[in-house]
Amino acid sequence: MEADILIMGGTIHTMDPAHPRASAVAIRDGRILAVGGEDLRELAGNHAQVVELEGRCVLPGLTDSHVHLAWFGLGLQQVDLTGVRSPEEMLDRVAERVHATPAGEWVLGRGWDQELWPDPRFPTAADLDRVAPHHSVALTAKSGHALVANSLALARAGVTAETVDPEGGRVVRDPSGRPTGLLLEAAMELVRSAIPGPSATAVAAALPAAFEQAWRVGLTGVHDMDDLVAFDALQRLHARGEQRLRVVKYLPADALDHALALHLRAGFGDDWLRIGGIKVFADGALGPRTAAMLAPYEGEPDNPGILTVEREELEEMACRAAAGGLPLAVHAIGDRANRMVLDVFDTVGADTEVAPDMRHRIEHVQLLHPDDMARLARLGVVASMQPLHATQDAPMADRYWGKRTATAYAWRSLLDAGTVLAFGSDCPVEDLNPFLGIHAAATRTRQDGYGGPQGWHPEQRISVEEAVRAYTWGAAYTAGSEDRLGSLSPGKWADLVVLDRDIFTCDPASIAETRVVGTMVGGRWVFGDWAIG
Repeated sequence: MEADILIMGGTIHTMDPAHPRASAVAIRDGRILAVGGEDLRELAGNHAQVVELEGRCVLPGLTDSHVHLAWFGLGLQQVDLTGVRSPEEMLDRVAERVHATPAGEWVLGRGWDQELWPDPRFPTAADLDRVAPHHSVALTAKSGHALVANSLALARAGVTAETVDPEGGRVVRDPSGRPTGLLLEAAMELVRSAIPGPSATAVAAALPAAFEQAWRVGLTGVHDMDDLVAFDALQRLHARGEQRLRVVKYLPADALDHALALHLRAGFGDDWLRIGGIKVFADGALGPRTAAMLAPYEGEPDNPGILTVEREELEEMACRAAAGGLPLAVHAIGDRANRMVLDVFDTVGADTEVAPDMRHRIEHVQLLHPDDMARLARLGVVASMQPLHATQDAPMADRYWGKRTATAYAWRSLLDAGTVLAFGSDCPVEDLNPFLGIHAAATRTRQDGYGGPQGWHPEQRISVEEAVRAYTWGAAYTAGSEDRLGSLSPGKWADLVVLDRDIFTCDPASIAETRVVGTMVGGRWVFGDWAIG
C-alpha cells in the first residue's frame, strides 16, 4: 500500500511502548500507515509528499485536556489584563478601551491577578469608576473565580447592599455593608447575567482564531469545558467542515437533564467533535481563597473556602450521569473538595452496574491530603492537571497553604501511586503553550528563581517523557480514544507535531523556548512551512 505522505530523517518519539523511537513515518488517508526508518521510502507513491525533517523532532499531536475555547476565543477581543503588575497598569488598559468605546456600552476584560501587584489587595468598583464613569465595566480575574465590576455595572445588575449572597458565592462588602465591586464564585453571575451574552454565531466567528493559536503551539486537540453556546458554535463549524482541531466537549452540569433526556453518552459524535461527559464545580480557587480546605487558610482562621456543591447533590448527579453513560469531570482544588469528590466516586464506583468503566476525572487536583494520594489510582479516577498552575501559583500557595504544599500539584506522588495523568492549561487562565507546561512539570522552576534552582518542591518533578505522555496517551485515554489517538502507531490518526529541538534530550531548562515547525491533524498540515492553503 502506497503512502500519501512520508516524513523522513528525524527523531520520532511515537509514545508507543512497542516501538518508541523511529526516524520515519508513512501516512495514508489521514492515518499512520507505518513507522520505521529509511526502508519506508519504498512506500512513497508517485504523488506522495516527502518531508525531510533534517534531524528535527516529531511527537504525536498534543492534546490540552482542560481549556475554555469560547472564553479564550472571545477573550482575544477583550481587554487583556494578563501579567499587569499594578492596579494602575490595569486601569490604564481599561481606560484605553473605554476611550474607544461609545458611552453606555460594556467594557469587558480578563486576566488580572492581584498577587502580582506590590499591594495584593483586590480591585474595587471605586478603582474602575475613576477611568470609566460612563461605561459598565466587568473584569474577570485570571483564576476565573472572581470578577470586579464598576458602580454602573453593579447598578445595571441590581447589586446593592440588600443583595443576598447566592448559594456558593459571595458579594464582598465594605464595613458598612455596601458591595465593593468584587464578586466571588456564584456571585459573579449577578453581573454576568446583565451582560448581553455572545451568540453562537459570534462564538463561531471567534473560535477559528483560537484554533490557529492552538496549532501554533503544537496542539491537535482539546477537551473543552465551556458552556452550551460554545457547543452550538462548535457544531456549526463542524457541519461546515471548518473545525480542524479535535474537541472533546464536556457539558455544563445544568445540561445534565437535557443530556440524559436525549440519551447522549460519552463518545457520541466523531473524532472531530464528541461528547466527553459532564463538568461540575466542587469548590472555588486559590487566588480568591475560595478553594475548599480541610483547615482554614494560613492567616485567615475564619476562612476554609467554599464548597459549591453539597456531597449529596454531587453523589446524586454522579449516579444519574454514570447510569446514562456520562462520566463526571469535577473541578476540585482544595483538599476538602478533593476528598469529598473522591468519597463520591468511591460510593458511585462501588456499584459496578451503575458505573461500569466510567473514566471520571478530577480537574486541577491542586491540593490533596496525604491520606487521599493513592485513592485516585484505586478508584480509576483521572487526575486532569495543569502544570503551569504549580509554577505560577507557588508563592501564593506557600502563603495561604503553608506546609500543606508538600502534597500540592503532586505529579510524582500521583504517578507513583499508579494514577493516570492528563495535562492541560486551563487556558485562558494559563498560557495555552504545552511546552511551557512540559517545562513546568519537568523542572518546577520559575523565571524569577522562586523555589530555588532545583524547583519548587522538586521531589514532585516528573520526566519529560512522563509529561509528554500526559499530553498524548493520557488525554486520549481520558476521552476513551486511546485506540485512535495518543501515539504514532499504525492505524491511528496522523496527528503530529514537528519541533525545532528534541525535548527528550535537550537541557530541560530550554524546553520552554521550543518552537513548533509544523502541525498536522488527520494527515493534513494545518500549520508550518508544509501547510498549503
